Amino acid sequence: MVTKTGASGKRNAHQKANDRFKNSLNQWFFGSIMLATVLHFGLFQFFPELTAADFDIVVDPTEVIPLPRDIKIPPPPEEIERPAVPVVAPVELDEDITIGRTTLDKNPVELLPPPPSEAIRIEDRPVWVPHTVEPEIKNRGRAVEIVLRHYPKILQDAGIGGTVYVWVFIDTSGRVQNAQVQTSSGVAALDEAALRAVYEIEFTPALNMDKTVPVWSSFNITFQVPE
Repeated sequence: MVTKTGASGKRNAHQKANDRFKNSLNQWFFGSIMLATVLHFGLFQFFPELTAADFDIVVDPTEVIPLPRDIKIPPPPEEIERPAVPVVAPVELDEDITIGRTTLDKNPVELLPPPPSEAIRIEDRPVWVPHTVEPEIKNRGRAVEIVLRHYPKILQDAGIGGTVYVWVFIDTSGRVQNAQVQTSSGVAALDEAALRAVYEIEFTPALNMDKTVPVWSSFNITFQVPE
């Protein structure tokens, strides 16, 4: 026989199962609270009492050092006096103030040093000229070719090289107008070749702010045997 269960019967059965679960949950909840209460009570009642060990702090007494009796306490410094109030003293000036005549009696012309025979030109010797931008070599590749062309063949074949430091006077157009050996390479032929080569190298002119100026500048010419 097949029995049909209506929707109301299923709802009642489901509610009864929920009620049973809730009741069992309440029983477990209250039971766990009671058990925890008993365990805590027993823990505080029967657990041995804990005490901290006593310890003392020992402090050494401060040693008192007696002062000698012959110490003399210096007296306090004297009070600094206030500066006196400035007083403008009356000054009588003579209205007839004259300046003595300047004569050459004490400095005769024949005892004065003679004037320079000629004006000193900056292109004659290395002197410092105010400038803000240094001159530079325009084309370094061409400058290397010029140095190699002036490299003495006999020294090149012998593997003799060196560096010559030269003073170069460069005008406002960037051309060399004068050159002097600053530091020799130790070989006179290389020094002369460096001076000949530097006259063919083109430079950018030096600048003082935005104005071109002629200056002396130091450059090194290196003669090295090509590999």
